[in-house]
Amino acid sequence: MKAIILDTETHDLDGFPIEIAHVPVSFLENGELVVDKEACFDEYFSCPEPINYGAMAVHHILESDIADKPSYETFRLPAGIQYIIGHNIDYDIRAIKLADKSVNVKSICTLALSRMVWPDTAHNLSALIYMLSKGSLKARESIRNAHNAKQDILLTAALLKQICKALGVKDMQSLYLFSEQARIPTKITFGKYKGTDLKDLPADYVVWLLKQDDLDPYLRKALSKG
Repeated sequence: MKAIILDTETHDLDGFPIEIAHVPVSFLENGELVVDKEACFDEYFSCPEPINYGAMAVHHILESDIADKPSYETFRLPAGIQYIIGHNIDYDIRAIKLADKSVNVKSICTLALSRMVWPDTAHNLSALIYMLSKGSLKARESIRNAHNAKQDILLTAALLKQICKALGVKDMQSLYLFSEQARIPTKITFGKYKGTDLKDLPADYVVWLLKQDDLDPYLRKALSKG
């Protein structure tokens, strides 16, 4: 096992992971992406702070669900994982790094890839599944359980298969490279120049941005190239 699709539910925004789910994915020799649903992992974890009610309204995990569960700090990735895939995967990697700071993997973001493949549609996971299924009843039943970590990884798996088909991807490293390409922005998404092409930003503003310690690494890469 070297690649998994992973999702977390957290106690608060950028909080402790209180549900973690992952499922192995791999490419066959013929380039087909397969998901090993029989090896799906899905567990609740306790954490040292109360669940925020706003977060609870999204994932519907109650204090009673996690009261007797092992601490989030006990979570470890399966051995040998090189790639972690998910929708806005950086959020989930930050969450599992609260449990294990040694996590060091290549991340593949289906959100960024979706924006590359389908630039003119909504890009949240539920909207993409509806779009790909043309609003099917089966999609509705699946989406009604979204924001459950296990359901989200299975929806992400369905999305990932369509992304690979659209891009002609047949191996994990190529998928990773497409993801890296998709994550490099072409426009600024915040501040007084929001919506401006990076190539049109004033030089002094670019210099200032590059001095910011918390600048998104992909934006830093794009600005440095310019």
